[in-house]
Amino acid sequence: MAAAEPSPAPGQHREAHGHPRFHVFGRVVEVRREGALWQAYRVGADGKRTPSGFVIPDFVQEQELAQFLEDLFHESASPHNGDVYRID
Repeated sequence: MAAAEPSPAPGQHREAHGHPRFHVFGRVVEVRREGALWQAYRVGADGKRTPSGFVIPDFVQEQELAQFLEDLFHESASPHNGDVYRID
């Protein structure tokens, strides 16, 4: 039997799928906390997830994820998709 996921802190929320998703310079990335580690997945147009191939350090807090992703992928910015933000 799997342990229940902790409820988000006041002022935070989780999407219907249960894990935060981010628009990262035109791509969708889903981030999951699995034990003490973050796991990141690219989300395709069909909704299928594949491992992202990059590492998010375990000390990064959930509220810091968007900034971390922006710092990591800033070279992917373009005039047409120059933002990183949480998808709600």
